[in-house]
Amino acid sequence: MSYLRPSLVLLILLTLITGIAYPLLTTGLAKLMFAEQARGSLAMLGDEVVGSTLLGQNFTQPGYFAGRPSVTADMPYNPMASGGSNLSISNPALDQVISERVTLLRQANPAQTGPVPVDLVTASGSGLDPSISLEAAYYQAPRIASVRQMPLSEVKQLIDSNVQKATPNFFGESVVNVLSLNMALDAQSPVKVPANPAKS
Repeated sequence: MSYLRPSLVLLILLTLITGIAYPLLTTGLAKLMFAEQARGSLAMLGDEVVGSTLLGQNFTQPGYFAGRPSVTADMPYNPMASGGSNLSISNPALDQVISERVTLLRQANPAQTGPVPVDLVTASGSGLDPSISLEAAYYQAPRIASVRQMPLSEVKQLIDSNVQKATPNFFGESVVNVLSLNMALDAQSPVKVPANPAKS
């Protein structure tokens, strides 16, 4: 019985510290120092939330840049079922899926005759990757320029202005956030695609 009271006191004390004080402190500091990230890095279009720059979306309209394929359960880019296909590199099913994706990309981008960027045909481990490589963005640029009736040079300049460089450079490659790029494209394009980028 003599050990019960100190144990209960310690339990209550640690609960107050780790269960209440610490979460409140870290949440308060996050909101103070990293306000945008603490709110979920939400992307706004006027007063409407159209997504988060941390989560990929299923852009299917030809007038939008497409992200990496997603194989999350029930539907692509399902944030409640993050995960990959778990198919090994030696699995014939993976080869077939990639081959089908390559065919579809070549059909959607007939102006491109070179190799298809690997991140446009392979899903990420999370299924929610919000970014693509510069090569993947440039690969889609002629299609975007055609659909949006924009000069190709203007589309490429738009890509370049939305590059997120790795810091420092040797930690990874520079990428483009697909949602941010499509929102910038909507703002600059003379031709409007009849779909909200967050719902396409």
